[in-house]
Amino acid sequence: MNKETQQQNPPAEKHVRRKHYAGRYPKKFEEKYKELNPEKYGGEIADHVTAKGNTPAGTHIPIMVKEILDFLQIKPGQTGFDATLGYGGHTRAMLEQLQGKGHIHATDVDPIESEKTKQRLLDAGFGENILTIHHMNFAAIDKIAAEAGPFDFILADLGISSMQLDNPARGFSYKVDGPLDLRMNPLRGISAARLLKKLSRDEMEGMFVENADEPYAEEIARQIFTDLKKGVPINTTKELYGEIEKALFFLPGIERKDAVKKSCARVFQALRIDVNGEMEALYAFLEKLPYALSPGGRVAILTFHSGEDRLVKKAFKKYLNEGIFSEAARDVIRPSGEECFTNPRAKSTKLRWAIRA
Repeated sequence: MNKETQQQNPPAEKHVRRKHYAGRYPKKFEEKYKELNPEKYGGEIADHVTAKGNTPAGTHIPIMVKEILDFLQIKPGQTGFDATLGYGGHTRAMLEQLQGKGHIHATDVDPIESEKTKQRLLDAGFGENILTIHHMNFAAIDKIAAEAGPFDFILADLGISSMQLDNPARGFSYKVDGPLDLRMNPLRGISAARLLKKLSRDEMEGMFVENADEPYAEEIARQIFTDLKKGVPINTTKELYGEIEKALFFLPGIERKDAVKKSCARVFQALRIDVNGEMEALYAFLEKLPYALSPGGRVAILTFHSGEDRLVKKAFKKYLNEGIFSEAARDVIRPSGEECFTNPRAKSTKLRWAIRA
C-alpha cells in the first residue's frame, strides 16, 4: 500500500472492550463508568439509583432547592454569594434565577471538585460574565464583599458533597476503604490519621462530643488512644472502623451492628470538622455575615448537625436583638418526607434564614 492510499484510508482505531465485572454491578467507585459520567448517560443511571432511595455515586443532589429559592427571592440583576460551591447544584439554580443579568461569587476550598464544577457550569452556559469562583474558605467573605459586594443574597450549605463522600481516595466515608484523610483541600493541613496521633485521649474524647455528640466518645477515644500507643496502625478508613467495632464490643450483638455504623458516621464527622477547621470557619463567617449583606439582603444557611445549628441560631438571634437583622427564622425548616426518601442525605438538614435590616 502506497502513502497516498494510506492517507485516504487511515487505520481504524483499535476498539477496547469495557471491562466485565464479577456479579451484576461493579463494586469499586473507579469502575462505575456510568455514574462517573452523569452528563453523558443522563437520567439512565440516576433514575435507577434514586428510585432505590440512593444518591448516584460521583454526583450530588442539592437539598431544599425550592425552599431556598422561595426565601431568597432572587431577581435578575442582583449580586449573590454561594459560600459552598460543591457540585454546583444550588449555584446553578440561583444562576437560573438571574436570567443572565447579575453575578454570583462562590467559594470552595476543594481544588479537585471545584474545577470540575466550574467546567460543568461553563458547559451549562454560566461563564465568568455571571459567575466567579474563588478558591478560598467562605470565612473570607469580608474580602470578597469589599470588592464585589454587598450581596443581595447569600447561601451557605454546610454539608459535605456527595462526590467527596463517594470517592474512597478522599477518605470521607467508612463504607469503603481508603486513606484516612478527610481534608477538603488535600494540599493543605494534616490528615485525620496524623491528627489522631497528635491528640491526647481527653482531647480525642472532647472532639467526638463537641463535633458530633457521640454517646460512646469515652470508650472510642480510649480504644483508639490505647492502640495507637501500642503501635497499631490507624491509617485507613477500615482500620478506624475496626477500632470503633472493638470499642463497642461490650454492646449486645443485635444492638452493636447498628450502633457501630452510627458511631462511625459521627466519629468521621467529628474528625472531618476538626481536620478542616469547620467550626472556626463558620464562626468567622457568621461574625462577618451581616456586613456583607446589602440592606434588605437575605441569607439562608443549611446545617447538618447540632453544633453548626447552635452557632447559626445564636448568631441570628444576636443580630435580630441588635436590630442588624429585621427578621430571622424562629424555627428551622426541614426537608419534606418525599425529599428525604429520594435523597437520604437530606434527613439531618436544617434550614435557617434571616433578612438584613
